[in-house]
Amino acid sequence: MGCPKILVVGGGAGGLELATRLGRSLGKSKKAEIHLIDSSNTHLWKPLLHEIAAGSLDTGTHALSYRAQAHNHHFQFHLGRMQQLDQANKRITLEPLLDEEGRTILGQRSLEYDYLVLAVGSQTNDFNTLGARDYCYFLDSTDQAERFHQHLLNRFLHANSQQAPESGPRLTIGIVGGGATGVELAAELYQASEQLAAFGLTNLSPESIKVVLIEASDRILPHLPERISTSAKDELSRLGVEVKTHTRIAEVLSAGFLTAEEEFIRCDMMVWAAGVKAPKFLSEIGLPTNRIQQVEVDQSLRVQGQERIFALGDCAACPQPDGRFVPPRAQAAHQQASTLFKSLKRLINNAEEQPLPFVYHDHGSLVSLSRYSALGNLMGNLSSGSMTVEGKLARLMYISLYRMHLRALHGFWRTLLITLSERMHRSVKPRLKLH
Repeated sequence: MGCPKILVVGGGAGGLELATRLGRSLGKSKKAEIHLIDSSNTHLWKPLLHEIAAGSLDTGTHALSYRAQAHNHHFQFHLGRMQQLDQANKRITLEPLLDEEGRTILGQRSLEYDYLVLAVGSQTNDFNTLGARDYCYFLDSTDQAERFHQHLLNRFLHANSQQAPESGPRLTIGIVGGGATGVELAAELYQASEQLAAFGLTNLSPESIKVVLIEASDRILPHLPERISTSAKDELSRLGVEVKTHTRIAEVLSAGFLTAEEEFIRCDMMVWAAGVKAPKFLSEIGLPTNRIQQVEVDQSLRVQGQERIFALGDCAACPQPDGRFVPPRAQAAHQQASTLFKSLKRLINNAEEQPLPFVYHDHGSLVSLSRYSALGNLMGNLSSGSMTVEGKLARLMYISLYRMHLRALHGFWRTLLITLSERMHRSVKPRLKLH
């Protein structure tokens, strides 16, 4: 009888960290076969997508090859998208893989499992708003961020060639959603606009670009303390961002947003960054899901009613002892990957063992305002309260979160080399990606 097979579906922060750690341990020692499935060939830390979109970060520098990671850390990688789940035979089916012209590269494939982990993350929730999918950009993947960036460059070029209007900006970008993604993207766009004149677009300046940030609730960053929300709004306003709260979008049109109060907000480009939901297929494969399509799991991350299927990260609705659910954050996925790694090792060594309960530890949240600043709160779950950090210290802490993710994937020394390589890359490359 062969060794047990563990399938991890989804190569985001949690899924890739889990597959890497299982590969280093169980895969290397031949105690289990570890398989990772993802629909992309490369991994990019999702909190970096707004920088890809604005052009302040180059995908090629930060993208990680799943196949190289699999080779280096003793697991197998499969390119594909999960389509079906056969619980009786412990098998999943992957969709056919097609090229850009619709021709079949790989047909429908099946993979058997002894343990299955769903780690497919989340996507933006447009709440079925009319026109949102037709006219808005979404930033759920590297491809979407790069598509936005290419369109942004085209808009910059067009605006630079036009005669200056008598009043108002040359280019208006509307962002729906005042959470971390919307706030960070707004700041990053202004950082990008400051570089344009240096690269020949001399008719453009930060004053030529207008960003409108639209939030339905009474303040931006509603899940963070009010002081942080106020500081972020003040900083964005200083940059020139128009922040509109208490504003719900009723419909998206080709030329802008129509609000519930029937106000029209004209925009040249529109981004939807409000709300999250899990991928739709999760609600179609026979597992219990909630209203936003997250798989319902118990506190050990095991899917309700299942013995050998687990879920982690944004796609899992995981209850905590206080009755609340784990929030969809990168730090939560990282912590869940660590807990599930220990649980699966226990189960592989002794099937009679029980998986460990997961307890979420909120270490606070940080929001980056490009190179201008950062702010957030630390140790958010301590009874003594949280500590607010701003400025350069918060910026360094924000950057360190990415370094922690790299260390989980590569170890200390490789992460150090990657960091040095990135710094050398920045010293010879333009600060704004222009292609």
